[in-house]
Amino acid sequence: MNNKPYLDAGRLFFGLLGLSAIVTEIAVLVERGSFAPFHFFSYFTILSNLAAGLFLVLYSRSTKRKPTQQRAVDLIRGAITLYMGMTGVIFAVLLANIEGATLTAVPWDNIVLHYIMPIIIVFDWLLNPPKNSIAFKQSLVWLLFPLAYVTYSLVRGSMVSWYPYPFLSPTEYGYGQVFITSAIMLAGIIGVIWLLIQRAGARQR
Repeated sequence: MNNKPYLDAGRLFFGLLGLSAIVTEIAVLVERGSFAPFHFFSYFTILSNLAAGLFLVLYSRSTKRKPTQQRAVDLIRGAITLYMGMTGVIFAVLLANIEGATLTAVPWDNIVLHYIMPIIIVFDWLLNPPKNSIAFKQSLVWLLFPLAYVTYSLVRGSMVSWYPYPFLSPTEYGYGQVFITSAIMLAGIIGVIWLLIQRAGARQR
């Protein structure tokens, strides 16, 4: 039985759900007069969910691809899976229990962006892994965005005195603690990358 139509329909639904949550956030913040675009799009959660939503919508299209195209798509899919997994885990470990923190403008957006979307993206990879295997060296390119994001957050934060997350704020914990936290996260991310690529190619084994 070919389950692809159902998978594509599910991917389209959740892709639109994630994008609608982001649009809702923007609309509510604009209505409140508190929408700051540079701050808003400096959140890893927003960037990762935006990429995931767009990818799911495009990926849900049932089109045949050349082997080279499919490998590129698999690498992009792996990167998005990693970033969404990071979004869910980091939120649960470092952010969810911060007392008095305003997580999103709308409560249901918080559930979609921090819980539903990360779970769906990771489960999609685990239950429907890419047919092609991915070499560990290839997968290391996935580290470029998180490293660039931390660098951007620290540089921009030092200029505007605003940091997207407490664990990236040297004004609260000092640069030493920020770098220690980042190093621990980097080690964990590399471990997750290894686990993800073990699943890739499983459908051909």
